[in-house]
Amino acid sequence: QVQLVESGGGLLQAWGSLRLSCAASGRTFSSTAMGWFRQAPGKEREFVAGISRSGGTYYADSVKGRFTISRDNAKNTVYLQMNSLKSEDAAVYYCAAALGVAFSNIPVLPGRYDSWGQGTQVTVSS
Repeated sequence: QVQLVESGGGLLQAWGSLRLSCAASGRTFSSTAMGWFRQAPGKEREFVAGISRSGGTYYADSVKGRFTISRDNAKNTVYLQMNSLKSEDAAVYYCAAALGVAFSNIPVLPGRYDSWGQGTQVTVSS
């Protein structure tokens, strides 16, 4: 198991920027694919971005070109840089870790992830 703790959420105005961090414990971080998901009130949890063990990335169409996911295996941390934030980006953001994934694979379904953080709130005012 991997324990995950998100940080960096907050309140900001539309078109602002924010960077979320997710610190992982355990020695298996470099062996995991990592993902960021979000859930707004009354909506299902949705995939936002993922990064494979090889460093490849994949984004939901709604955030492509505005969000960037990255990982630092030396620090056991994954980041989500969010730029040009819109009101529809407001949600609780969760990071997740998937074990046993092929080197270049990035799962997009929540059920494929084994560990989840507690979430961090992002609020965007228009």
